[in-house]
Amino acid sequence: MQTFLQSLSYSFLITGPIFVVLALGVYLNRAQIINDNFIEIGSKLVFNITLPALLFISISQTSIAESANLKLVLFGLVATFAVYLMLELVAQWLIPRREDRGVVVQGGFRSNMGIIGLAYCVNAYGGPGLVAASLYLALVTILYNILAVITLNRSMNRAGGVAKTLKDIARNPIILSIVAALPFAAMAWPLPTLLLRSGEYFAQMTLPLALLCTGASLNFKALRADLNSALVSAICKLMVVPILLISGGIVLGFRGMDLGVLALMSSAPTAAASYIMVRAMAGNAALAANIIVMTTVGSLFSTSLIMFVLHGVGLL
Repeated sequence: MQTFLQSLSYSFLITGPIFVVLALGVYLNRAQIINDNFIEIGSKLVFNITLPALLFISISQTSIAESANLKLVLFGLVATFAVYLMLELVAQWLIPRREDRGVVVQGGFRSNMGIIGLAYCVNAYGGPGLVAASLYLALVTILYNILAVITLNRSMNRAGGVAKTLKDIARNPIILSIVAALPFAAMAWPLPTLLLRSGEYFAQMTLPLALLCTGASLNFKALRADLNSALVSAICKLMVVPILLISGGIVLGFRGMDLGVLALMSSAPTAAASYIMVRAMAGNAALAANIIVMTTVGSLFSTSLIMFVLHGVGLL
């Protein structure tokens, strides 16, 4: 009984704070304390300034040789590609409208690692978890973007788009901040005190602001349409994909923090960027919004369950 309660407490300490801040974002939006303009500006601030600052500070101040697990990152890349191929087959069988298949596939594999995933890892493992998750985030995010363009173009019979995505990746502030931090971490270069403390101010803003904006942007009214297709994508994102990645990680010998980071990043909800991409490509934006809402809410429970089980059987 004591082991059960310890595992239960462990899992909810990871997801509980995320739920509280997301719920606060929903409330503040409905109470009109924050509005769409705040959400838009806050999201841009997180993406362009505070999240890059958080990643740069955390990585530059840590020894990569001691913290990085290239085996974990490589597995994440290979497993993500394998999951993508599986979801393409699932969509062929279960999604009747060809135009919606890319939206479902993207929603099934593309995790919100930059906000929810990192928040999970910080709650679970603190600074070391943040560093391990940041390196995983950098490379897997690149693959996410490429695969998202491919699947959306295929389902909507559109050509091109990959070259532009590669250019966007090269200018992505999150990836640039990680790349810039790597030499400091590898060579143990110290940051000037003024730069370090200023960066920490921005870094500390990241997760609360990002989660508030995420909660405030949830639109539960959108759930009225395309429920069946959204449900297929949500089940894959919340249960099928995490279980496959975690099972593969266990077989390869990942344990402790490495397995925890893999579990938390893979069980994070569908990325909000998936909606932006679908809308920009004139796809079924309502379906994309449904998937985001369902997985954002569902992830709080599915991730708690996954971490509860892993902790209970002694793998974390």
